[in-house]
Formats: sequence, C-alpha cells, structure tokens
Amino acid sequence: MVCFSGGQDSTTCLFWALKHFEEVETVCFAYGQNHSLEIEQARGIAADAGVPFRLLDVSLLGQLAPNSLTDASIKMDQEKPADSYPNTFVPGRNMVFLTFAAIVARNKGIFHLVTGVSEADFSGYPDCRDTFIRSLNTTLNLAMDEQFVIHTPLMDKDKSEVWRMSDELGVFDLVRTRTLTCYNGIIADGCGHCPACKLRREGLEKYLNTK
Repeated sequence: MVCFSGGQDSTTCLFWALKHFEEVETVCFAYGQNHSLEIEQARGIAADAGVPFRLLDVSLLGQLAPNSLTDASIKMDQEKPADSYPNTFVPGRNMVFLTFAAIVARNKGIFHLVTGVSEADFSGYPDCRDTFIRSLNTTLNLAMDEQFVIHTPLMDKDKSEVWRMSDELGVFDLVRTRTLTCYNGIIADGCGHCPACKLRREGLEKYLNTK
C-alpha cells in the first residue's frame, strides 16, 4: 500500500513498489490542501500504472493548525526559520496518513506500507525522520496486533538521488512531466520559486550534471 500524492517522491515510490511487490495499491489523502490538482494527477498516474487508487477525506487535519499549504491567506515561508519549522509544515500529517493507510491495508490483508518521506528534505520536518517512522511502525503493530512493515525507499536520498532512482526505474520522463510537487499547484517544473520547486530543480540539475 503506497501513500500516494502524485508528487515526485511518492510517484517514484509507487514504481519502486511495483518493482518489489507483485500487487500494489495506492491511497491518497484530501487534507484540505490549497491545490487539489495533485489528487487528480495521482489518480491519473495510478490508472496508467494499473493500480487501484483510493482517496480518503482527512480534511479536518488542515483545519487544526495554521499552515500555508491549507490556508491560502498565510504567506508561504521561502526559507526555514532559524528557530522553528517553516509554515509549510502540517503537524501530524505523516502520522495521520500512515495510520489511515494501515487501517485500509489491514482490511485488505496488506501489511507492507510505502511512503516517500526523506530526512534529506530541506525543511527537516520531524515526521520525516527515520526515528519517527520506526516508532510509528511499532505503534501500529501494537495498536492492531499485526506485523506491518513501513518501507521508506527515499529516506537517505537527496533529490538528485531520487531523480536517479526514477531514471533507473524507467519513469524519469513521467516523473518530470506529470508529477505535481509545486506548493503553488503547477504541474511538472512548477512555479520555480517555492521551496519545493527549488529543491526539485536543484536536485534535477545536480543529477543531470553527474549523469
């Protein structure tokens, strides 16, 4: 079961999962994000990949704490503040996503969960840390008396290495032209100036220069 947003990272993880598992499904989340176009991109990519797609409404998440990804009136931080996380941080997002993914997966007899979190993310979100994923994995197993395994294929990779992985998986062009990573909701290369676009572009340039 792949936590799937239609972005660069989760799309790379989808095709990683297709390489490593015989059957793959996806679960996508509507959490009140400003740009729901990413959901439609995810739906289309999943359809073309021939994998089931399920959308869950967890929009309450976006209402619980102010952040620029769910409240368009908040001006997005362009850099990480020195003493806190950027306002693109949605508290508890990965915990909620993986918990709901595990519930859906358990009912289908699926016990492998895949997520595209990475400690190399520019912002250092706390719910992207390997220690958090390990802790949540243990908690889910205890909560449901099952043996889930959370896979994080990108955990130690920077964006250039993620581009390399997509190329090795044969989906470089798909990831480059059809995924939506941009915080301003623009497909492919995006707006070019939001933090997500900068990180994506810098990784792409680094990969192409070392290819």
